[in-house]
Amino acid sequence: MPHPLLTRLAAAMLPALALVVAPAVAQQKPATQDWSRHTTLGANGAFIVGNPKAHTKLVEYLSYTCSHCADFQANSMPALKAQWVKRGLVSVEYRNFVQDPYNLTAALLARCGGTARFLGNHEAIFADFKPWLERAQTFGESQKDAPKPADEAAQFSRIADGTGLTALLAKRGLTPAAQRKCLADKQPLATVLAFTKSAVEIEEFSGTPFFLINGKPQPDAHDLAGLRPLLPPLPQAGK
Repeated sequence: MPHPLLTRLAAAMLPALALVVAPAVAQQKPATQDWSRHTTLGANGAFIVGNPKAHTKLVEYLSYTCSHCADFQANSMPALKAQWVKRGLVSVEYRNFVQDPYNLTAALLARCGGTARFLGNHEAIFADFKPWLERAQTFGESQKDAPKPADEAAQFSRIADGTGLTALLAKRGLTPAAQRKCLADKQPLATVLAFTKSAVEIEEFSGTPFFLINGKPQPDAHDLAGLRPLLPPLPQAGK
C-alpha cells in the first residue's frame, strides 16, 4: 500500500503535471498521411494509387512492352509520386492498352493479388523491363513451330513461364499456382480488354503512355515535364 504522505504529494502534483503536459500535446502536429502506397480499386476495375478524393485525377494508359512507358515509370513517376501523389494532391489510375499476348499476360499478372499486390507487381515488372523483353523475344522465336496451347489460359501460362514473369512474381510471394489461377480468371481479362477498347475510342489517342487529367486527354504530355504545368501547385517549403 502506498505511504499516505506519498499519496497526498501525488494528488497535489497532478494539476501541475497537467499544466505541463497539456500544452505539449496541444502543440503536436497531426501526422501527414503518405498516399503514395495507398491503392484502391475503381468502379471500372482500374487500380488507383493515391488519395481517391484528390482533386486532380491522372489516368495513365500503359503497356508493359512499351519502352516509353518503362521510361516514364523510371524517370517521371518517382517525382510525381513523391511530390504530388504522396501529399494527396494527385491520384494515378492505371489502365492497360494491350496489343499482343505478351503485354496482356503481364497486365493480368500485375493485377494478381488485388490492391494489396498491384503496385508492387506493376513496379517489379517495369523494373525488369529490358531483361524481360529480351526473354520474350527469345521465347517468341522458340515458339514458332511449337504446338498451340489448348486455350488462352494455357497460352498465358506458357508465356509467363517462358519469359520469366512467373519466377519474377514468385519472388514477391505469388506462387505459380496462384498466378495460373489469375491467368485463367475471365473477369480480369474482360477488364483489361475493356481498357484497351476505351483507349482506341479516344480521338486523340496516339499510343502509350497516354494521359487523361480529370477526364480530359493530354496528347502532348508524355513525361513529367509535359504534365507538370497541368498539375496543382506544390505547397511552399515549410508549409
